[in-house]
Amino acid sequence: MPNIKIFSGSSHQDLSQKVADRLGLELGKVVTKKFSNQETCVEIGESVRGEDVYIVQSGCGEINDNLMELLIMINACKIASASRVTAVIPCFPYARQDKKDKSRAPISAKLVANMLSVSGADHIITMDLTKCADYSANMTWGEGCSLCQFFTYILELYDSG
Repeated sequence: MPNIKIFSGSSHQDLSQKVADRLGLELGKVVTKKFSNQETCVEIGESVRGEDVYIVQSGCGEINDNLMELLIMINACKIASASRVTAVIPCFPYARQDKKDKSRAPISAKLVANMLSVSGADHIITMDLTKCADYSANMTWGEGCSLCQFFTYILELYDSG
């Protein structure tokens, strides 16, 4: 298997570990902490230069904190010269707000897609995708309906390459 690194955000460390175990990989080292003003600080604890990085983080629970942590992790990997960064987001944050239902309502799912793109994400894998893939032409999107399909996708991607 090519140079793959899997990192876990703090939202789903058990899921991230299962993904890594299934693929026969170790989870990448990452340290996340909060400053006294509650800003999130992320340090990637190993080289990702030239690597294909997958970051597993869900948009549930503490949605805003988890989203910000994911954006910072993506950006940290891109700045550290990762060749590609894929965000694995089982529950896409703000997916319920994928269209204007009132005259001055935001399309928050589009905002999140744009934030992921600007942070450096090359690819998004999510479950039950609605219209989010229409919102960012800078990234490719993959939709799955089960963790098993995700494993199959990763294995097929690297067995064929």
